[in-house]
Amino acid sequence: MWLFAAGAVGALVIDRRQHGKNLPMMIGITALIIIIGTLYGFYHDAILATGYVLLLITAFLNQNRSLAFLNGQIQAQAIALSNINNSLEQRVDEQVTEIEKLARLKRFLPGEVANLVTDEDKESLLKSHRRYIACLFCDIRRFTSMTESMEPEDVIDVLRSFHEEVGKLTEKYQGTIGYRAGDGVMVFFNDPIPCDDPDLRAIKLALELRTSFAALCEDWRKLGADVGLGVGVASGYATMGVIGVEGRFDYTPIGNAVNLAARLSDRAKDSEILISRRCHGEVEDAVKTTTAGEISLKGIAQPVEVFLLDGLRQTTP
Repeated sequence: MWLFAAGAVGALVIDRRQHGKNLPMMIGITALIIIIGTLYGFYHDAILATGYVLLLITAFLNQNRSLAFLNGQIQAQAIALSNINNSLEQRVDEQVTEIEKLARLKRFLPGEVANLVTDEDKESLLKSHRRYIACLFCDIRRFTSMTESMEPEDVIDVLRSFHEEVGKLTEKYQGTIGYRAGDGVMVFFNDPIPCDDPDLRAIKLALELRTSFAALCEDWRKLGADVGLGVGVASGYATMGVIGVEGRFDYTPIGNAVNLAARLSDRAKDSEILISRRCHGEVEDAVKTTTAGEISLKGIAQPVEVFLLDGLRQTTP
């Protein structure tokens, strides 16, 4: 029987390593000593029974300590799980906040630029650099006189629908809006996201914008608006970078191509799209044009050769 008691004490020693409580093991060892001493020393039934009772009490006590230890582990795991859930919720909230910030940022910056601003690995792409771009300027004709004869709310509606259409088409052709000034917009291609055919994309945007603008004018005439659209497209190398003051920055190109596109837009008549010689050279196999000869433009010292864009050739996809 004492072998059974010795095995029970061995189990108590093992359990003690788990729950770290000495009392059950000490009582069990005491019970084992009593049992062995009674069996091989002074035998007495009452003393032997006391040893076994102590051993039984030790078993219950050890069980309680083990259950308490397991319960503590479960509680600790529950707390850890709760902390993980709270951390996960916090991370989700932070990601949702970042998404909301990005959505708000895209209201004020081009989508591509907003993505780069929030992406630390790609933010370096916004540092000053030179890049070949195609630049498009468009401007609403007779806008000032229109505002004199229309209610401000109607003017806002006209501008909103105009900018929504420009934004939709710019996204379609993967351009970047770099400038908005009421009745004027500047769009450029090949930066910050490069593309293979910036000139042709600018041409396609100009042609589709002209068609869409004509459809918008049908609705605007009901409001008393009598306006037109002039578009200029030029291409060449420009310096790209962020300019502005703390709290309000713009990512924009600076260079002769930008100035030329702006001047061509100013010079274009209603529904005309004027393109520069370099842009024409890049797309001449894909478009139909009429030469406008050399013209003098404000702010440009020498006359420049200009082409009037008629449309795309049928073979162009």
